[in-house]
Order: sequence, then structure tokens, then C-alpha cells
Amino acid sequence: MSGAGRGDGRGRRRGRTATPRGRGLSVRVETAKRRSNSSTRWLRRQLNDPYVREAQERGYRSRAAFKLLQIDDKLGLLKPGARVVDLGAAPGGWSQVAVERCGPEGRVVGIDLAEIEPLAGAVFLEGDFLDETAPERLKQALGGPADLVLSDMAAAATGHAGTDHLRVMALAEAALAFAEEVLAPGGAFLAKVLQGGAERALLDRLKQDFAKVRHIKPPASRKDSAELYVAATGYRGARPGG
Repeated sequence: MSGAGRGDGRGRRRGRTATPRGRGLSVRVETAKRRSNSSTRWLRRQLNDPYVREAQERGYRSRAAFKLLQIDDKLGLLKPGARVVDLGAAPGGWSQVAVERCGPEGRVVGIDLAEIEPLAGAVFLEGDFLDETAPERLKQALGGPADLVLSDMAAAATGHAGTDHLRVMALAEAALAFAEEVLAPGGAFLAKVLQGGAERALLDRLKQDFAKVRHIKPPASRKDSAELYVAATGYRGARPGG
């Protein structure tokens, strides 16, 4: 979902709730002749989603902004003055939250294959974070190593749970490999995963490289979704020969 950036919201503000104020009236959606049943269901869910409405009211570019707000309220990952990388940043909702909470002394750099509408307080790079030049481009844009690497990436759904799980896990593993190149010692990593059994290798690697690893499912994550987030803090630094 696209929308205007919050150009002046760069101070660290935790006082405002990350939960919608109310559900309001539900919206009925009639099935149009050229609209499939699945499209109608998706539209109905969007129109009746309190986080979608709240995102629009607050000027966030996506409902996903509330996931990061809620995770950060619990874990305190976004610190004033931090350097933050947002992988797969489009449309920019997570970057908006990072800009707000890291403040004017922070630095937020996002990268995505898609072009992202400019956002005051953030720098967006267009390109593939898997490209071998991406770590150096991001370090240059950040002005130094990252304190936090974020990834809310998800592959296009196939409808097959096992396949979708493996594809999201592959993205999370790629994000971790990238994080290991750009994180400063003591840094943190947050990435989307899906429940499904293939995350053991990722968790084992995280436990080797970080002091603390935990799963979290924020309230804004839909209850019927298999999505979880894995948060790792206290990066130990690059391993010799790694």
C-alpha cells in the first residue's frame, strides 16, 4: 500500500499506542462480475482491517508498520542514533518507523528491487540486496556498519504451504548472510519467518552469532498467518574465515 511519508516524524516517540483505537463499522463488499471470489475476500479483509485504517490515518505506507512498532515496543531494537538497514523496504512502512524512533541522529537506509517513494530521514537504494555490490553500497549510504538489519521480505505466495515456507526461509537466510557482512559487533537482526519446520538451520546459526535469539508474533500479524519474526541481539562479530 502506498501513501505519503511522515516527513517531520523523526523523534523517538513511544507514547502513542501501536494498537488501533477501534474496529469501527464493518464494510460489506459485493462480488463484482469481473472480480474473483478470492479477490473479493482479500478486498473485504483489507477494508475491515483496523490496522489498514489506522495506517491510513497516521500516514504509514503499510499496515506492516504496526508490526515493527509492536516488536520494538517489546524489544527496544530501534535506538536513538542507530544505523538501520531495511531489506526489501518497499513501500517504506518499516523505514518510516525506523526514522521516527532512531531520531534525527539516526541513519536509515532501505533497499528494494522496486523504486520507493522518497521519505525524509531515509535513503532508499534501488537494487537487489543479494548483488555482491550491495553490502558496500549500503555501508557507504549508512556511513559505517549497521546497528540493526531488518527484513520483512516474503516471496509471492504459491498456495502450497511447504513451498511458501521454504521460500521465505531462503530469504531470511540470505538476509542473515547479508547482516553478517554489515552489522557492527553488538548489533541486532530481525527477520520474518514462517512456521513449518525448516527454520532449525537458521536458528542454530543465529545462536552461534548472537547472544540472544527469540521468536515474536506481534498482534498486528494476522492470527491465521503462519508468520513469525525472529529477533537476534548482541551480534558477536564476523567469525574467522566466515
